[in-house]
Amino acid sequence: QVQLVESGGGLVQAGGSLRLSCAASGRTFSSSAMGWFRQAPGKEREFVAAISWSGGSTYYADSVKGRFTISRDNAKITLYLRMNSLKPEDTAVYYCAGEGRAHSVKNYYTSSLYDYWGQGTQVTVSS
Repeated sequence: QVQLVESGGGLVQAGGSLRLSCAASGRTFSSSAMGWFRQAPGKEREFVAAISWSGGSTYYADSVKGRFTISRDNAKITLYLRMNSLKPEDTAVYYCAGEGRAHSVKNYYTSSLYDYWGQGTQVTVSS
């Protein structure tokens, strides 16, 4: 069983920055993809960013591209999301997701790829 725990959420003003972290514990698969999703009140969970096992490939939603940066530290089994130039519309609960056992075909943008999810961390951006 894999446990994912997010941290780093909070309240910031528009234009500010936050760094989210996601630490994994239990039996993990270092070769797996990891990603971030978010869900605002009354909305569906949406893709934010993802990263390949090596960190060599990253993927971003159009709404965050250029502002957010995803990275991973496989030695620490930790995922990060650096969020800059935050906007009120970024307000949501952010979830860390892990692929679990690596798949041969990966659709990084879809939640179905990911087997494990964190509890979420609230990000609130005030205007």
